[in-house]
Amino acid sequence: MELKAGTTAVVTGAASGIGAALAHRFADAGMNVVLADVDDAGLATVSAALEAKGVETLIRHVDVSQADEVEALATASVERFGSVQVVCNNAGVAPQADAWFGPISAWEWVVGVNYWGVVHGVRAFLPHLVMGGGGHIVNTASLAGLYPGFDPIYDSTKHAVVAVSESLYKSMTMAELPVGVSVLCPGWVNTGINRADRNWPDRLGEKPPPAATAEVMMPHLDRALAEGMTPAAVAEEVALALEADRFWVFPHKTWMPMVIQRWEDIAEGLNPTNPEQLPGMPPSAQIAAEIRQALGLA
Repeated sequence: MELKAGTTAVVTGAASGIGAALAHRFADAGMNVVLADVDDAGLATVSAALEAKGVETLIRHVDVSQADEVEALATASVERFGSVQVVCNNAGVAPQADAWFGPISAWEWVVGVNYWGVVHGVRAFLPHLVMGGGGHIVNTASLAGLYPGFDPIYDSTKHAVVAVSESLYKSMTMAELPVGVSVLCPGWVNTGINRADRNWPDRLGEKPPPAATAEVMMPHLDRALAEGMTPAAVAEEVALALEADRFWVFPHKTWMPMVIQRWEDIAEGLNPTNPEQLPGMPPSAQIAAEIRQALGLA
């Protein structure tokens, strides 16, 4: 679809990172932009920058894990701008807690935002897109949705987003409805997702402590993210996919051989294996040795 001036895009997780970059990219096309996040200060900053470009914005404080808040977002968006053409279900978080020995609240938080946030977004906006003459939905997953091994909680939610997105795409195609679907699967991007628990919700009680391995892993993850692709470059990839009506959005194409090898191993029925080295990270053997030493197992 064409990104046209005067049409409207909705972006969740819009206060920073990829979400803010998507908002700027849509504003550069002259689109109205609805900004949703739990970070009110970040939303205000992004909104001011977009309005300086001469476009209209709508700010909404939204916890995407809550269906009623996302439904209210859809209602407010249509009331303000008449219709919506692009919906980016982009809000996402990553845990620091231990998936197996930490509290279940870490799972509830990540699943709520990363998975239910996408489901709520699709359910809330899809009727408006269909009845409004069509549009496009972009769901933010990750290469972790195609290659598990980063974090059990995060990986599982991103696999679910890929599945939801592909099923939605097939449904829209089969029903011949004028709604395009894309799934964004980036690798390392220079964002603050590694500190997402700064927005830990009070309703889930006390924030879980970091996993015992965090002392080792966090510096490596911080460096990989800092050296990663810029959010603006990712947003441009999304814009190109929208214009081409392309489902898969792979900003980090150099990661694909690793993903393809996994698919080939699955086809042959081989047991999963750990990579010798993930892109942007030290060799896996080095990380394992550092973890064993930190845990007093060396």
